[in-house]
Amino acid sequence: MSYQNILTERLDRAAVITFNRPEKLNPISYELACELDDELTRIEGDADLDVVIITGAGERAFSAGGDIPQMAGMTTEDLAARQGNRNRATWHLASYPKPIIGAINGLAYGGAAMLTTMFDIRIGCERTEFRFLAARYGRVNSTWSLPLLVGLPKAKELLYTGRPVGAEEALRIGLLNQLVSAAKLRDAALEMASMISQNDARMVQGIKRLLQEQTGMSFTDRYENERQARGTWLRSNHPREGFKEFLTRKGYTG
Repeated sequence: MSYQNILTERLDRAAVITFNRPEKLNPISYELACELDDELTRIEGDADLDVVIITGAGERAFSAGGDIPQMAGMTTEDLAARQGNRNRATWHLASYPKPIIGAINGLAYGGAAMLTTMFDIRIGCERTEFRFLAARYGRVNSTWSLPLLVGLPKAKELLYTGRPVGAEEALRIGLLNQLVSAAKLRDAALEMASMISQNDARMVQGIKRLLQEQTGMSFTDRYENERQARGTWLRSNHPREGFKEFLTRKGYTG
């Protein structure tokens, strides 16, 4: 399907979604958010795709954040009418069943910084920089997602101050999983996607679901939740099937 604000490529078992308004630093307009949600819905139902990579076009920004001129030009009623769709799309991304890798190719400010906190894995480069700017503009976001990545004390600092977080610091505090050169960013994201897609997709998605469900549970409850999953909706393969490659390589014939 053709979109106005995003591009999608399918490479092996990965879908690469690119925010495609580089002349304006890839702002997250209402239309872009709707297109992203629509494309994620399509990918969710495609059994040939195991992983999603999200990145931005151009060399300056993953996304500079929300489309401020668009929001400023809307009436209070229009903003309220669209908020329900935005909330639903945000939760869809946060609870998405397939792994999402962010290839953060530049600035990730405001709403875009919040967006990255919902990705499973974030890979950055020397151009990567985060700023959580909601409080500066009389808004609030990321209070529920950022502490899971960087811990509560650091989340408070970043949300209260809105200061820039460069690539090296982002790696150190957990905002980035990996830091590579800009020239290698796309390849690094595709390599990570390939490693994920070599595993049992049902189990990868099941692990993601368990990790999400278990946020805030006690240690005992997390154990029990996994134990119950193994006996019901996430049953393991029989060892003959699960270890088939290993057994074949070792010449097992029993």
